[in-house]
Amino acid sequence: MDNNEKLIDKKNILKSNFKLAEVVVIVLITAAIGIIIGYSVTNRFSDKTTDNLNSSDQNLKEFIDTYEDITTNYYKEIDKDKLISSAIDGMLSELDDPYSVYMDKETTSDFTDRLYGNYAGIGAEISMNENAEVIIYSTFSGSPAETAGLKFGDIISKVDGKSTKGLTSSEVSQLVKGIAGTKVNITYIRDGKENTVEITRGSIILDSVTYKIMETNNQKIGYINISIFAANTYTQFKNCIEELEKTGIDKIIIDVRNNSGGYLDSVTDMMNIFLEKDKIIYQLDEKGNKKQIKDTTKEKKNLNVMVLINEYSASASEILASAFQESYGATIVGINSYGKGTVQQTKDLSNGSMLKYTTQKWLTPKGNWINEIGVTPDVKQEQSEEYYINPTDENDLQLQKAIETFNK
Repeated sequence: MDNNEKLIDKKNILKSNFKLAEVVVIVLITAAIGIIIGYSVTNRFSDKTTDNLNSSDQNLKEFIDTYEDITTNYYKEIDKDKLISSAIDGMLSELDDPYSVYMDKETTSDFTDRLYGNYAGIGAEISMNENAEVIIYSTFSGSPAETAGLKFGDIISKVDGKSTKGLTSSEVSQLVKGIAGTKVNITYIRDGKENTVEITRGSIILDSVTYKIMETNNQKIGYINISIFAANTYTQFKNCIEELEKTGIDKIIIDVRNNSGGYLDSVTDMMNIFLEKDKIIYQLDEKGNKKQIKDTTKEKKNLNVMVLINEYSASASEILASAFQESYGATIVGINSYGKGTVQQTKDLSNGSMLKYTTQKWLTPKGNWINEIGVTPDVKQEQSEEYYINPTDENDLQLQKAIETFNK
C-alpha cells in the first residue's frame, strides 16, 4: 500500500474529532521509531546538554532513556518488538480517536489484503466459533479451498501439522497464506472426523462488487451491491455498469448497506462515471483549509439511480451516497448512515505493522459535515425483523421500497 494513499476505514462504535495536537503526537511517533531502529539518537543527543534541548527533543530523549533503561536493566527477558509496539499503541490510544490505531503485522496483512482486493492463499474466510476454534466461514467460488472440498463449519485443527489450538483466526490466516503455487496441508474436523487435504495456493481476487437484473412490474432494474471500496472496486463496478447498460437498463439500485468504507480514490473514480465534469464529489477540510474534489472527466450518465444505505454504511459509502444525492440527484433509500466524517492515512512500519491515523475531515458536495449524524435518506425505510432471520429480496423492505419508488 502507498504510504501516502488516503483511505477511509472500517466502522468503530466510538467517534471523535481530530485535533492539531494529535498531528504533533503522530510526528513524534514516526520520529521515535526511526531513532530507535537506527540508534542515531546517541549522536543526536551527544553534543547537546539537557538544558539546550528543545521540548520536542527532551520528550524524545526521555522516551529513548526509558526504553534503554528497561531493555538493559529489567530483570526478565524483554521482547523489544512488543515493547515498541505497546509504546506506539499507547500513544495512539492517548489521542482518544477510534480511527487512529496501531495494527500489528497480522492485522495489517489482513487489512491490506481486503483493501488491495487480492492475495495469495486458498480462498477461504475463516472465523472463530463459540468454542474458540478456528472454522471455515466461507469459500470463494472457484477457489482452491472450494475445489478441495472445504465447507462452512469445518474446524481447522492443524496447518502443515502445526496445531491451531490457542491461535487467533488472524494467526491461522497467516499460516495458511503463502506464495501462489506453493502447497499447504490443512487438517480439518467435520462431523467429529479429522481429515487432511493438500491445497495448492492460488492468486485470489476478492469480489467487492456483484450485480443482477431484477424484473418487476414489466420492467427491468439493475441491482449492484458494493461490499467495500477496495483498490479493484472501481474496475469491477465499471464492468457491472457496462454489462447492465448492454441490456438497455436505465434504472439502477446501488446497495452500500453494511459497507464500512475503503479507498477515497475508488469512490472518486466511480463518481466520475456518472457526474458531469466539474461537479463536486466531496470536499476535504484540513485544519480549516478546504479543497473541493471535482469530476475531471467528460464521461457522464443519465441513469435513474437509487442508493440503499443503513446504519452500517460508513465513510466511503457515505461519500458515494452524498455525492449521488447532492450532485447527481439520485434518491437515497433506507435509514441514516453511520456518520463517519473523517479521513485516515496509513504509514507502513519496517516490521510489517502499520499506523493508521486521522488527517482530515470530509464534507459533502454542499459542504455538510455528516460526522455522528450520517447521510439522511430521501425515503426513510426501516428493515423487517424477518429479513435478519432469513434474508430474501421479498422481505427486504428497503430494497422493495426502492423498487416501489421507481414504479411511482
